[in-house]
Parts: sequence; structure tokens; C-alpha cells
Amino acid sequence: MPPRTTPTQQQRRLGAEIKKLRTEAGLTAEYVAGLLGIDRGKISNIESGVRTISPDRLRTLATHCACADERYLAALEEMAQPAKPQWWSKYRGSISPGLLDIVELEWNAASIQTVQTAHVPGLLQTADYARSIFAAVLPPLPREEVELRVAHRVDRQRVLERRDPPTYTGYIHEAALRMLFGGRDAARAQLGALIEWSERDNVLVRVIPFALGSFPGAGHAALYAKGPVPRLDTVQLDTAHGPAFMHAELQLAKYRAHLGWMDSKSLSVTASRDFIRNIIKDL
Repeated sequence: MPPRTTPTQQQRRLGAEIKKLRTEAGLTAEYVAGLLGIDRGKISNIESGVRTISPDRLRTLATHCACADERYLAALEEMAQPAKPQWWSKYRGSISPGLLDIVELEWNAASIQTVQTAHVPGLLQTADYARSIFAAVLPPLPREEVELRVAHRVDRQRVLERRDPPTYTGYIHEAALRMLFGGRDAARAQLGALIEWSERDNVLVRVIPFALGSFPGAGHAALYAKGPVPRLDTVQLDTAHGPAFMHAELQLAKYRAHLGWMDSKSLSVTASRDFIRNIIKDL
């Protein structure tokens, strides 16, 4: 199969895990190339996500790396399967690859946690609220581009509405709840929708009130997606140049600690719902 030109985040992640297996076992790329019966250059391409690796070769490599974590290997084998068309495939070529990577990350996550300090989490946004956010991008986006991104953002909610949805926890700072994106009417409708989302069994909305004071990671928005096993967890951060994905163990440990703090300090689900209702009354 020819090399990919733009591997997805999941394909790059698989390559990174393969490289980690090899280096932790102390194997050289030349040795692995000989073991798998392929050219040395293809190992670099596999480890960068540019080329695929068959499940059989992946299993052979894992055996020689003395990796006995069956759940981890099964997850890697699943990642190595040929990609099937998904609902977001219709956006490929019209939406940036980074936005598609976020969708794929959410869709494959066992559970999702996010911390937002400036606006309501993307997965829970109404169309009007999302439209006001995309309309403020610099340089300004053409109207058709704004509408395309709005449609894509609303479509992302499918992950929370499917038959086997992941558990989703949104930690939202009071500042984000009081921002009037789209004006008072749009903000009021957004907060109402947020309450409706919070009444679903798989969606937990937790408010971080101003009164709580400082908190770890203040000013940073983050999404933590749990994988099939902890070592395949991923953190996604928003930046001005697009989404950034992190999965080094020290990075994951840092954000697990942040989320642990949020879980212990944020208002309860019921108290958060009442808090949001009071903000709506003030609008």
C-alpha cells in the first residue's frame, strides 16, 4: 500500500506506540525491518503513521518486544485495521484535518472529560452559539465556511446520542457560562440546552464557580479522552493554530491530576444545574 500523505491523529498515535514498543525493547529499526521482512525505510514510515502495519506483523513485533498486555495489543490491532467510512468522512477535504481528528478521538473514546473556561464545551453547543464563535475567527471566515463548521460541530453530538455513548463530563467555569456569545437570546438558549444535556444519563455538567478562586490549569481548555487502556489515553488542547494532541505519560498524569481536582471541587451535577438556572434568570 502506498504511503499516506496526511495520516490521521489515530494513525500517528499507532505509529508512536509501535516506536515505543521497539525502543523500550531495545530493538533497532534495522532489526525490526529484518524481523518483519520489509525495508528499513518503511519502519520509519510506519512509526510516523505514514504507512500501515498489518495486525499479524504488529503481533509479531509485540512478541519479540515481550509485550504481554493483551488488552493493549488488542487495542493496537483494532487501530491497525483498515479505516472504514464514518459519518465524518463527508467533511474530509472541506474541514481541517485537526477538526476531523477531534471527532475520531471522541468517537473512539471510552469516556470523555473536558475543562472549559471561556465558552461552553463544543460538544454541547447550540448552532447559534457555535456560529457566533466561528464568526469571531481572525482572519474572518467566509459565511459558507462558518456554516460548514457549525454543521460539523452540531454533527459531533452524534457521539453522545448513539446507542452506546461514552460518559461525558464537562467542567465549565462560571466565566464561560456568563459570556454572551451571540447575544442574550443565544446565550439563554445555550444555557437551557446545557441543562437539557445534563439531564441525560451519560452527560455530567459540573460548574466551577467564581467563588472557588484559583484552580489548576486556569486559562487552559483541555479534553481528556480515555482509551481502551490507560496507556492509550489522549489529551487534546485548543491552540490558535489548531488542536494539539498529547499522550506522553507525564503529560497524561498532569491532566489526570487536574481533572481529579475538578471532580473534588466543582459543584455537584444537581447544584450545577441550579446554578445555571440562576444565571438564566439574570439574563
